[in-house]
Amino acid sequence: MTTPTNNPTATPGTPNASNAPIIAPSILAANFAHLDREIEAISNADWIHVDIMDGHFVPNLSFGPDVTATVNKLTDKTLDVHLMIENPEKWVERYIEAGADTVIFHVEATNNPAALADRIRELGARSAFSLRPGTPIEDYLDILEHFDEVLIMSVEPGFGGQSFMPDQLEKVRTLRRIIDEKGLDITIEIDGGISLDTIAAAAEAGCDAFVAGSAVYKAEDPNQMIQELRNTAAAVR
Repeated sequence: MTTPTNNPTATPGTPNASNAPIIAPSILAANFAHLDREIEAISNADWIHVDIMDGHFVPNLSFGPDVTATVNKLTDKTLDVHLMIENPEKWVERYIEAGADTVIFHVEATNNPAALADRIRELGARSAFSLRPGTPIEDYLDILEHFDEVLIMSVEPGFGGQSFMPDQLEKVRTLRRIIDEKGLDITIEIDGGISLDTIAAAAEAGCDAFVAGSAVYKAEDPNQMIQELRNTAAAVR
């Protein structure tokens, strides 16, 4: 499990010490009847992104801690677990026990995101938050020190295969500026409509990590697509 990077009580460490672009395929786009083969098909990935949806916070329903634990048994890659659920406080420990290296929760689903972030770190995982496209990033800039990662949604959360929302890159630019000004070690990740057509703009805006579901799993060669995405992002970083 990765050690939190901004936690003053922890040993420094990051899952991306080389500072290269991080490609994190979302297994939401995988065929769950053959999950072992689908994970093997993305062996070139840096992280694996696990989307958890409860049918309440978002209208779709995916899977829970048991499937997360199964994924963890099938790979030694960093599990980037995105909780699109209500009451994340009740669930973070279960997902960390299931193998989550990073736990991402939505600020709209909790009354005290900083306290929840601290709890995630205490449990040994990296803390991260995400926000819906309509939620301003400015409301959370003063608590960035509690986090190791921020996930910008470039689609409405809940379903795969949506079109990229380029206006969300302004949040990325704001985050990049504040993170750099404060000297923080925080990964900026983006999720939604990431493909060869959109990843360069996201990388240029300041993203470090890129969630790609359909673009990877619909490719003839998922591993080759991961490398092409990585190369495209690296060319503009």
